[in-house]
Amino acid sequence: MSGFAPLALTVLLIFAALFGLVIGSFLNVVIYRVPAGIPLTRSSRCPHCGHAIRWWQNVPVLSWLALRGKCASCRSPISARYPLVELLTGVAFVVVVWWFAAALPRTGGAWAWTIETVAFLYLAAVSIALAAIDLDTRRLPNAIVLPSYAVVGGLLTAACIAGAPWSSLLRAAIGMAALYVFYFLLRVIRPGGMGGGDVKLAGVIGLALGWLGWAPLIVGAFAAFVLGGVYGILLILLRRAGRRSAIPFGPWMILGAWTGVFAGESLARWYVGLITG
Repeated sequence: MSGFAPLALTVLLIFAALFGLVIGSFLNVVIYRVPAGIPLTRSSRCPHCGHAIRWWQNVPVLSWLALRGKCASCRSPISARYPLVELLTGVAFVVVVWWFAAALPRTGGAWAWTIETVAFLYLAAVSIALAAIDLDTRRLPNAIVLPSYAVVGGLLTAACIAGAPWSSLLRAAIGMAALYVFYFLLRVIRPGGMGGGDVKLAGVIGLALGWLGWAPLIVGAFAAFVLGGVYGILLILLRRAGRRSAIPFGPWMILGAWTGVFAGESLARWYVGLITG
């Protein structure tokens, strides 16, 4: 049961959707520029003709539809991934706000809830950016991953100051260390099987999932390997990869993490009930 009145929750979800669309537009810039080493502060231009993009040509989703997916100047095609990233971010923000609205009574009040939710909205945004970048380049840039420790950790600490239980922050710190060390050991044991970016991202995921509880942490960590393994098997069966083929693991870590966020508690209860009869 949400701690918000229905009208207040509806307004909040609409705001989350609009804000998510705007953030999604920025994520498109991050996805393109960070791997290429292009400053984020540079004005937006068409990569084909260099034409400066006007503000009204940069409205999330609507501008792409109005331009029919083509540059206003040279008519070169604009990838459909741009509006898809914007839509995905908008949907992700709505889902995160809706899901955490049910947590309002347990977080210690409205301010703690707000800060906690912002932390996971940030995690949702970087999840989308990192998944897209890893799929494109097989890299998880330090410029995104490393600041996430400070941002997520700082916000969760602020949530505790605002009233959330400090035990959650302690558990988050343990989760961060445990998942980082686990991935680090996997990299040591099999150097080619795990990238350094995966190890660093594991700490961020452990920090977020540990905050929510032991069940989300364990389920989220385990789900990454299950989902990635199923995908790898499918590729082998379809003869699109071999047993030694490298696949980006970052997206599966991220998908596993969100499985832990949304289904960690229920999956853990189901498994315990299964083994105890």
